[in-house]
Amino acid sequence: MPPLNPRRHAFDAARRLLFNENEEMLETSTDSPPRLTPDAINRSRMSRSRDRILANLDDMYREAFERAKAAEDKGQMTALDFAYRREQLYLEILLDIRDGMDRR
Repeated sequence: MPPLNPRRHAFDAARRLLFNENEEMLETSTDSPPRLTPDAINRSRMSRSRDRILANLDDMYREAFERAKAAEDKGQMTALDFAYRREQLYLEILLDIRDGMDRR
């Protein structure tokens, strides 16, 4: 079994989430396809809270960390710890940008 790539795991989870949401949005939408315009951004607000997003990240990495711990893979545990902190920082920056845009 190849070693776990936490970044790939995160991207796959995001892809599944985005594609599932996009399919639901297309099924319920009667107007034109969504466009990234100022009007579209103002009409659709983010539905997930900061706490929920960070909790999802924590759950994902905790699961991977527990697998590495069970396998006694210290290198993987160290890599996951670093990757978790890096991804958490990235997400917090993006969430700060989102919150700033919401206040406008």
